[in-house]
Amino acid sequence: MIAAVLPVRALLVAILMLMAGGGFLATELSIRLETGGSRALMIGAVGMSYFAGLTTGSLLIARLIERVGHIRTFAAVASLFAATTLAFALLPGGLAWMPLRFVNGFCAAGVFICLESWLNERAEPSSRGSMLAGYMIALYSGQAIGQMLLTLDLGAESPALPFVLAAMLITLAAVPVALTRMPAPTLTKARPLPISALYAVSPLGVVGTVATGLMFGSFYALGAVYVLRQGADIAQAAWFMTAVILGGVALQWPLGKLSDRFDRRKVIVALYGSTVLTSLALGFGGGIEGLLLPLGAAFGGLGFALYPMCVAHTNDHLQPEQRVSASGGLVLLYSMGAAVGPFAAGGAMQLLGPEGLFGFIALCAAGTSGFGVWRQWHAAPVPAEDQQRFRMLPRTTPMVATLDRAGDEERAA
Repeated sequence: MIAAVLPVRALLVAILMLMAGGGFLATELSIRLETGGSRALMIGAVGMSYFAGLTTGSLLIARLIERVGHIRTFAAVASLFAATTLAFALLPGGLAWMPLRFVNGFCAAGVFICLESWLNERAEPSSRGSMLAGYMIALYSGQAIGQMLLTLDLGAESPALPFVLAAMLITLAAVPVALTRMPAPTLTKARPLPISALYAVSPLGVVGTVATGLMFGSFYALGAVYVLRQGADIAQAAWFMTAVILGGVALQWPLGKLSDRFDRRKVIVALYGSTVLTSLALGFGGGIEGLLLPLGAAFGGLGFALYPMCVAHTNDHLQPEQRVSASGGLVLLYSMGAAVGPFAAGGAMQLLGPEGLFGFIALCAAGTSGFGVWRQWHAAPVPAEDQQRFRMLPRTTPMVATLDRAGDEERAA
């Protein structure tokens, strides 16, 4: 794996820096709004704006890359991302932060598309799996580092300091890309399959992807707020968010391998059902001392596996040449769900208190689990020998689907 990722180490450093700054910023904004007295619905609306920008950028940023190239696009969106991050310190919050978060999401889509198309260009068929694994390690490590920065409680010294630090990290992400000697890649176009076609192929894959977007869009926007409203402090909120991320990384692979051995629909239904139980335990027992972090790790471990498992289940019903387009469509569906989730969960928290967040997540998971049971009654399973191999996947932009071709190319070789 090390030999495969060394040629693209500049790109991996860039994504690690960006995710450290971006992950830190996202949770800091939620905490700042919460401590400033904002309602949960408003905090959810600010979180929703980011995913709306991410979805829009995923659809539009390719045109900019075609006009000015990858390096100029990356430098432009990273600079705009950093500038809007600093602007949070100048505005009072609430509604004024929503357009800034939309721009943040749009810029994040540009960064992801640039880096993922570059990785796709550099990857050989034999190294795609290792390169995708290296990309995910850098991405989730950056997220975890960003959460740990919250434990420094920089806002106590200066209200603007957290935004300055986040902007610095995001700006530094542009340095290794701007100085790289790697030739710019050719932008790979993969038109996502229409939603109707995806649903006709795999109803459970589509419903599960949207539900996972609803669940984790709301979690990333409001997870820290939930912890604070349980009476915990900022450091505990940071550790909770980190536990969820690390738990997700730890359990994704073993759960995925389990789904390779059995009817994948049964594993998906069991995971959603287990997520219901874990979410209810968090909603009603997360405030009990000693339970918050293990429950958070269990929630992340179960939940992070849901999206790539839905992608794998959809791919079980497709020909190899359709899978890139299908994966691109599923990423967009996830982003759309993530754009709606924070606002809906914010309303639930406003009505029910902090328990409303995980009550909303449990409702989404329960509905999907029930839908999966219904699908098992109405359709035969894919034979075990025809199931595609599970692969860990990030939930970034449709461009990552072009990198996720390891299994298909290995079989064709």
